[in-house]
Amino acid sequence: MEEKIIKTIAEELQIGTKQVDTVLKMLSEGDTVPFIARYRKEATGALDEEKILYIDKQYKYQLNLAERKESVLNLIETQGKLTDELKKQIESCTKLSQVEDLYKPYKQKKKTRAAIAIKNGLEPLSQYLLSLPEKAEIETEAAKYLNDEVKTVKDAIQGAKDIIAENVSDNAKLRWRFKDLIVKAGSITSKLKKDAVDEKKVYEMYYDFSEKISAIADHRVMALDRAEKEKVITVAFSYDLDHIKEIAHETYLKDRISDVEEIVKEAIDDGIDRLLMPSIENEIRSDLSQKAHDTSIEVFSLNLEKLLSQAPLKGRVVLGFDPGYYNGCKLAVLDATGKMLAVDKVFPFRKDGDIPRSKQKLLSLIRKYDVKIVAIGNGTASRESEKLVAELIRENGLDVSYAIVSEAGASVWSAQEEARKEFPDLAVEERSAVSIGRRLLDPLAELIKIDPKSIGVGQYQHDLPEKALNERLDEAIMKVVNRVGADANTASAQLLEHISGLNKGIAAEIVAYRNENGRFTNRKQLLKVKKLGAKAFEQCAGFIRIIDGDEPLDATNIHPESYDIAKKIMEVSGISKLGDPDIVFADDRIKELGIDPYTLEDIKECIKAPLRDYREQFDGAILKSDVLELKDLKVGDELSGTVRNVVDFGAFVDIGLHDDGLVHISRMSKKRISHPSEVVSVADIVKVYVYEVDEAKQRVQLSLLPLDELAKRDADRKQFRSRKKAQNRPYHKEKEKEEVKEISEEEAMKRLLERFGSRH
Repeated sequence: MEEKIIKTIAEELQIGTKQVDTVLKMLSEGDTVPFIARYRKEATGALDEEKILYIDKQYKYQLNLAERKESVLNLIETQGKLTDELKKQIESCTKLSQVEDLYKPYKQKKKTRAAIAIKNGLEPLSQYLLSLPEKAEIETEAAKYLNDEVKTVKDAIQGAKDIIAENVSDNAKLRWRFKDLIVKAGSITSKLKKDAVDEKKVYEMYYDFSEKISAIADHRVMALDRAEKEKVITVAFSYDLDHIKEIAHETYLKDRISDVEEIVKEAIDDGIDRLLMPSIENEIRSDLSQKAHDTSIEVFSLNLEKLLSQAPLKGRVVLGFDPGYYNGCKLAVLDATGKMLAVDKVFPFRKDGDIPRSKQKLLSLIRKYDVKIVAIGNGTASRESEKLVAELIRENGLDVSYAIVSEAGASVWSAQEEARKEFPDLAVEERSAVSIGRRLLDPLAELIKIDPKSIGVGQYQHDLPEKALNERLDEAIMKVVNRVGADANTASAQLLEHISGLNKGIAAEIVAYRNENGRFTNRKQLLKVKKLGAKAFEQCAGFIRIIDGDEPLDATNIHPESYDIAKKIMEVSGISKLGDPDIVFADDRIKELGIDPYTLEDIKECIKAPLRDYREQFDGAILKSDVLELKDLKVGDELSGTVRNVVDFGAFVDIGLHDDGLVHISRMSKKRISHPSEVVSVADIVKVYVYEVDEAKQRVQLSLLPLDELAKRDADRKQFRSRKKAQNRPYHKEKEKEEVKEISEEEAMKRLLERFGSRH
């Protein structure tokens, strides 16, 4: 069984079975995903974190599936109803839902009308009806089954019909076929409820809505779910129920003529109306919601990963500026390491505010601490603050830039225990200014302290299953933190707990150790930390750096287990120190050392650039010195902006206005794309073009394509659709019915899995 599972996973990932087996063995021995991905490349063939995670999850799912198959086969066999055909069908299932569908007819049911009828001895009568006798005295036959519980012929016939109705509902082949038909040809609709309350008309587009199930976007599914939950709309499906009943009639009646034909038809229709279709509709709604949830979780995870991967702004003094009206603007000056140098407040925007005095105080702080960048939070009074800072720079000829920084979650961190401990003498809002400034200096180190759901890069996140969301976000954090690594002497406990091999308790002990004993001078000292044993050291050592310590290699990503190899490489190449840009490796002599190519390449990179930051390849913040206003814009203008959020229908881009502009998915690429994440990511710096300016609503629509290219693309698409329409044959409903009728159950399942994917 295990070999079969490993083979299946290998085929899905298009890798070797040995790679899968190796990963599973390492995971079982307590190795972490980041450790395997970075330091065991030679064993895995350089599988990345996502593939390793997939192997782990899929293996567990397949084990669960195999156990369920075995359990179901045993349960059916104990009833004496397991046939070779049924056994083969169950064993060939690839999803848990398929197994459950096949098991449904044999599942013990309580208090259903059919179960009561079976208990009352009417199952033989139902089988008699399903045998479709050409001539039948139904009342005479039904009279044979009268007893204390079945008092009349009518009761007997009704009980037999109830059994047939449940048989129809439990028919897995019909269920799969009908579900595929509805998904392929049906529509999902919504109507406004009579007593609905939607004051801001948030869900106005769903008051009278209809869209093909096969085409509906995931974000529309989420909106429908939420609107229904808030009792604004009712949601239903529209499909050809008569055609479905025709298929069921043909399946059971087999074109035979029988005196009981009408009774059986009535039972079939009852099974479809009362049992099967409500169940299928619930499944489709559940599948649509599940797929939408999965997509939203993946989008959120990708957004978070990109946000945490923003390039840090190193070596400059920053002024964190938390804007506000009545309570003033909070200021915090931070050195290049994020250490707070000063805090202050100015009140330029309230009724009794003093803009000249506020500017003077800002100028004093900038000159005193040689501030090079002002980090302005993007919340309340953000644009007024931006204008204030831009004027200050211009009026005084300052060599200073500013950046607009997302302040989502800053107030959350400011109220946390860790923030109170670090800054016990500061008010909550003053701590927010520190957080805003630090987000520019080192986004990862600061954002890691905040619940990802407060950072503002998700969609419908409060409607998502919390466990699945948290698990995926934790994986995104794990990937970024370990790719970047952590400085043992400056990293917060919140950052350290995400390092490979560590947890919250060990991270706290590392911080406690350095507070008590001073800075770490080498990686070996980590073994003196409470709770950090040999296995944890093996897993974490390569990801924790010691800068300016006793051992130069401790500052690199080279694992201590490879220090001897690294030193031999340096020795045979005549390299005396790390980080020399003119390093030339003696490849011929290195080859004699017999080092695997993956480890060799990684060590070479670390010798050449020991302090290289993984995040350097990504965009940092846009630095500006002047303000942009809506009235300055005209259609067609080219601008630079920062992607703040990516959602199913597009991306929100900060171009320096009060509100972010929207680039709709239809204006992102010359070719058709299925999701905006194929083109942009959170924190990307992008070139955009003004598509539409709505001064009344203070909104801007943007395009990633120049408007002339966008117009040409749309014209080409229109012309293509016109040609296709002219070539198409007239639509024949009967033809479609025949095609649907002839598909196999395997094809039906294939279509469903293509549409909805696996439901783990």
